[in-house]
Amino acid sequence: MSKHVFRRWDVDQHELFPPAFRDLVPVGHLVHFVRRVVAEDLDLSAIYAGYDSSRGQPPYHPGLMTALLLYGYCRGTYSSRKIEMACEERLDFRALVGSERPDHSTIAEFRRRHRDALGSLFVQVLALCRDAGLAKLGHVSLDGTKMAANASKHSVMSYKRMKKVEPELAKQVRDWLDAAQQEDDAEDAEHGEGKRGDEMPEHLQQKVRQLAKIRAAKARLEAQAQAEKERVEAERAARQAQQGGKLRGPKPKALDGLPKDKAQSNFTDPESRILKTANGYEQGYNAQAAVDAESQVIVAQSLSNEQSDSNKLAPMVDQVKANLGRLPEQLSADAGYCSESNIAALQERNVDGYIATGRQKHGTPSPTSNAQANQAPLATAMREKLRDGGWDSPYRLRKHTVEPVFGQIKEARGFRRFLRRGLGNVQGEWALLCTVHNLLKLAGASAPATA
Repeated sequence: MSKHVFRRWDVDQHELFPPAFRDLVPVGHLVHFVRRVVAEDLDLSAIYAGYDSSRGQPPYHPGLMTALLLYGYCRGTYSSRKIEMACEERLDFRALVGSERPDHSTIAEFRRRHRDALGSLFVQVLALCRDAGLAKLGHVSLDGTKMAANASKHSVMSYKRMKKVEPELAKQVRDWLDAAQQEDDAEDAEHGEGKRGDEMPEHLQQKVRQLAKIRAAKARLEAQAQAEKERVEAERAARQAQQGGKLRGPKPKALDGLPKDKAQSNFTDPESRILKTANGYEQGYNAQAAVDAESQVIVAQSLSNEQSDSNKLAPMVDQVKANLGRLPEQLSADAGYCSESNIAALQERNVDGYIATGRQKHGTPSPTSNAQANQAPLATAMREKLRDGGWDSPYRLRKHTVEPVFGQIKEARGFRRFLRRGLGNVQGEWALLCTVHNLLKLAGASAPATA
């Protein structure tokens, strides 16, 4: 009986020419694709502009850091600490960074510093998708989804409550300071130099911090109310000039320049809002995406803190044209976008629209009476259009187009822990997530990239 002779196994055995890390990863691997796209196809001038050559070069090349963040996101790795660990332990990350070792604080700072510029890469990657034939714009589906903010809905206070609590807290702090000063003066008179007496107890320090937060939130609401007043005044002045006379009817309450008593502000993330979701009320944002039905590439995206989707349709359609140079042929959207103005906006742009007009109870006839038609003729015509289309209506494409995209992005729920507070930053993060989604679609449709 023959015996198989094994070659000596030695993990410490050296090769004559040590291989490059990129050679240890298969040729068609995603990491090669991301590196090539960042190095050859993306314009990173907005990121480079943040560095002053007179003060020396950045510790790590901005292109390397951009590719590292994009690849980490592609792999569902959002934590700067986990990315740092991957650069040490994973061959695919080593194939990207080589012998470089950016630590987590450097990665986090790069992401924070260039978040807006990274978010702006969305349009560039979308252009690559268009050139690859992935954004044909035959049919585009629009939808919105609620994204939780990095803040608790319990850290919210109404303007009415602020007006009541602020003077109460201010009085507590003032009374304590007066008492501390009296005690201080008495001890100085008795002992000359003794206990300071002005050390603030922790519970009162907490009240001082809370008072500062309330005053800041109150000032934010008042500034927003003043800005709304100026907007309404300018709008009314334009309408008045157009009509050539004073406007009829009562003046809007916004002209008072004061916040409503029910107006709210969150202490942790003041730009987020309490929004109604399928799971109840949640502190968060309203994320929008328009998705190409054929490729599931995101062709337009935005993020706001408004509950309603209705006023997002026209801006999103116009953004598709701005991003890709032309409008979609068809667009579908759910009932949240149904309004006479939205349907008219699609008609003005020659976009074949399919917008749900609301839920219809089983067994009830289609509401097509003359009274309703007179009240909302465009919505009634849309209702008939959807009904006549039956199961072949393009509206059916919506469910299989945009909803799976939201599911894919929101599966990686861990990214929310790394959102930096503030609407501008969260907008950049949402744009970056949409960019990564399109990058993965582009990678799947492209030929294997060479190392």
